[in-house]
Amino acid sequence: MCLFGYARVSTSQQSLDLQVQALKAAGVEEHRLFTDKATGASMKNRSGLELLKIKVEPGDLILVKKLDRLGRDTADMINLIKEFDQLGVAVRFLDDGISTEGVMGKMVVTILAAVAEAERARILERTNEGRLEAQAKGVKFGRKRSVDRQQINKLFAAGMKPSQIAKELKIGRSTVYQLLEAKDPS
Repeated sequence: MCLFGYARVSTSQQSLDLQVQALKAAGVEEHRLFTDKATGASMKNRSGLELLKIKVEPGDLILVKKLDRLGRDTADMINLIKEFDQLGVAVRFLDDGISTEGVMGKMVVTILAAVAEAERARILERTNEGRLEAQAKGVKFGRKRSVDRQQINKLFAAGMKPSQIAKELKIGRSTVYQLLEAKDPS
């Protein structure tokens, strides 16, 4: 039996350090650690997970710090756990204290995966509600304009063509047209 570890973060700005340290402390050797920096909502673009699937053999154990680090979509999680089970490989979640070893373990993991997916949906719902509330209060989202509309209007009034203005200010020609046509003075 070999001990493997899997760690994942959702974005490239996040750090894998805490997960990797926990897996090493649990006995996983460096060369048996597999990582991904990708969303847990999908199993796509997870080269670390794909390589792990190739490396494991019957009787091996995969350690993951938390259930949601393996995945968030219930159907994907169930399929992944089945896939490992067919390979004769168990998965143990360190922080959650559960494992796919045994029938009860598989059932608990399935239930927790469904809970994780529901929580993700609630987070998205709350985020969208907050965004709509903020917009209703006049909050504007997106990048702040870095181009002064008055400057564009002056250059245009001085006889410069939109393409010349775009080149001068190092902005897109479509941005120049948008700002020239816009009626809002902001």
